[in-house]
Amino acid sequence: MSDLLSIENLSLTIHGAPILRNVSLTVGAGQIVGVIGESGSGKSMTAFAVMQLLPRGARTVGRIMLNGHAMLDLPERDLCALRGATVGMVFQEPMTALNPLKTIGDQVAETILIHEKVSRSEAINRARDALARAELPEEKFALGRYPHELSGGQRQRVVIAMAIALRPKLLIADEPTTALDVTTQAEILKLLKRLVREDGMGLLLISHDLAVVADMADHIVIMQRGDVVEDGPCPAIFGALKHPYSIALLEASDHSPAYSGAPSDAPLLELHNVVRDYPTRSGGLWGKSGYFRAVDHVSFTIRRGENLGLVGESGCGKSTLTRAILGLEPVQGGEILLDGAPIMQNGHAARDIRRRMQVVFQDPYGSFNPRHRVARLVAEPYHLLDDPPTGAARDTAISEALEAVGMQAADAGKYIHEFSGGQRQRIAIARALIIRPELIILDEAVSALDVSVRAQVLDLLADLSARFGLTYLFISHDLGVVRNVCDRVLVMQDGRIVEEGETAQIFDAPRQDYTRRLMAATPRLPQAAAE
Repeated sequence: MSDLLSIENLSLTIHGAPILRNVSLTVGAGQIVGVIGESGSGKSMTAFAVMQLLPRGARTVGRIMLNGHAMLDLPERDLCALRGATVGMVFQEPMTALNPLKTIGDQVAETILIHEKVSRSEAINRARDALARAELPEEKFALGRYPHELSGGQRQRVVIAMAIALRPKLLIADEPTTALDVTTQAEILKLLKRLVREDGMGLLLISHDLAVVADMADHIVIMQRGDVVEDGPCPAIFGALKHPYSIALLEASDHSPAYSGAPSDAPLLELHNVVRDYPTRSGGLWGKSGYFRAVDHVSFTIRRGENLGLVGESGCGKSTLTRAILGLEPVQGGEILLDGAPIMQNGHAARDIRRRMQVVFQDPYGSFNPRHRVARLVAEPYHLLDDPPTGAARDTAISEALEAVGMQAADAGKYIHEFSGGQRQRIAIARALIIRPELIILDEAVSALDVSVRAQVLDLLADLSARFGLTYLFISHDLGVVRNVCDRVLVMQDGRIVEEGETAQIFDAPRQDYTRRLMAATPRLPQAAAE
């Protein structure tokens, strides 16, 4: 197999700071190479070096050959001609990669118009074909749609269509499925694999998820702090890992935290036939307004000290149900009780009930005001208290909350941008913990974290559960996490709970076809690696 991409002894510094050190890897035509590593390992910077999309102050040494072109020696004009035509790139977050003011047809056509002298009509026709190849046929997804009118998986398909519109020789996919649910993730990965097979292009797949890459790659490269620490053919590499970092990464991928104690029989949270409807626009001038039922007669109970998992695809109603439980949205039917008392009283969330529940979101950076210091951010839940602490007592409580999650009291004076993703999530947990709630809802709280950081956060949650007697509702599309941390699991589809039971029963012997599809779509490590 000829090398389409060859990187030899690539070193990169930015303003003198070392980023990459002697990185070497190859990608052949029709080959999928997975690059694995945690945040800061240098995997994305390697991809940007291939594209020569580096920040000011960057200096590269070594050799990058792409389809016969020495990328480090080419002027910017020649590099622009290669980007998109010879090498395409799929980014992690499609909403930021797409222009919200342009239709999806125009954005794919723009790629063609920039590189080739063709008429707009021809570019639109080719854009139509590229979107169809990305499984967005025009009869279902009009070219005139805007990004906000599509789901996350559909937006990622638009980004893929842009990347393959000119049939590049090499496609770089940087964390293309991180925020997607398991079935959508499986569909995107299947699509990428099909495109590699049909076009004979090489694929450089960047991910922090070993299981995702294990299902896809012909060859795996593992990076740590700018160095390639291990590489080899897949799946054989999993049975021959030697570097301590590679072994630790593998162990963290299937980490199961140690929870002590068992849930009691006493119910803490009860839902009885909960219904949540949203009004829809009427059809025409005299048409009647309708409604969309996002939560359809949902009933379940969480016992004190229990870890309950709630799983389902995007759009199934998980987040809507979360907002209803927290009293952030009214329900049109049923009731929600915490320790026997209704959450909603006189149309509003009762403060004395609401203070006993807190939530940790998926994106800690997005859930914090970046202009406030950590002390103010962590103390936000105090608005639920009738007599919150002040002065020295407030400072002490903030320090205790930060220290309980493994941070330092001095961190209270910093801003949120000064912390890593894992540290931000610890601060988010400190915020949820500061008023000593009984129930914490974890809404995709570890989905975007590196596997080792995810393992640390899961261990932290287990420790906090033992120390403070917490009850958790885990909402996640990462079924591996749910299997390792939850006592029971609820499966949600189209606003309904379609299956529930003990975790082992749900995963090992699911009764519903929908649940079986979720399990089948979950990426798994090779058996030799898991043993």
